[in-house]
Amino acid sequence: MIADDDLPPEDPAAALRLIDEQRASAARQFEPDPRAYYWPWGLAWLIGFGLHFLYFSPGDAPLVDMPSWLPLTTLFVLLTAAAVFTAVAGAQAYGQVTGESARRGAWYGWSWGLGFLTLFVIAGRVSDSLPSDLVGLLWSALAVGLTGILHMAGGAIWLDRRLFLLGIWITVVNVLGVIAGPGWHALVVAVAGGGGMLLAGTLGWLHRKGRP
Repeated sequence: MIADDDLPPEDPAAALRLIDEQRASAARQFEPDPRAYYWPWGLAWLIGFGLHFLYFSPGDAPLVDMPSWLPLTTLFVLLTAAAVFTAVAGAQAYGQVTGESARRGAWYGWSWGLGFLTLFVIAGRVSDSLPSDLVGLLWSALAVGLTGILHMAGGAIWLDRRLFLLGIWITVVNVLGVIAGPGWHALVVAVAGGGGMLLAGTLGWLHRKGRP
């Protein structure tokens, strides 16, 4: 015998509402919390590039006395931690997804890895030919620039306007930082780039939270 709760609603409007609710529930189940994607990277940029600016400042002396290895080491450690954190969050959210969506995600992940491998090879090859102040600018500008491009590519693949706009923002911030020059680039990326990621994660979470 079929219970009353198992019967489909007789009202077409109620049936449509039920379908919308089930779709939203499924989307929330498989869509990771935007904070898990944006906040780790935003904090890594804010702290890592912030330390880089404090030590490799535009002036002749560091603004804050610290070991010379600390800014770069901190940045790499934080970026690695952010990559691991977001990879785990993505695996938990999309681990059961198969088909075309799974292939898009896998290929997009490979694009990040191969893109940064190419960046490291090229930057490492030409770094010895540049002054020390331009070496840091080259590495950071290439890394931030590639990040902006891949964000725009991800937004185009999944038709995610927020992700695409974040990629545009990162690209503009990177260009302005390069124009400002060594030292200033780190400050611009730390505040505007890292802050932009933190804001994107917060807005995405609020939008997800307010979704019926």
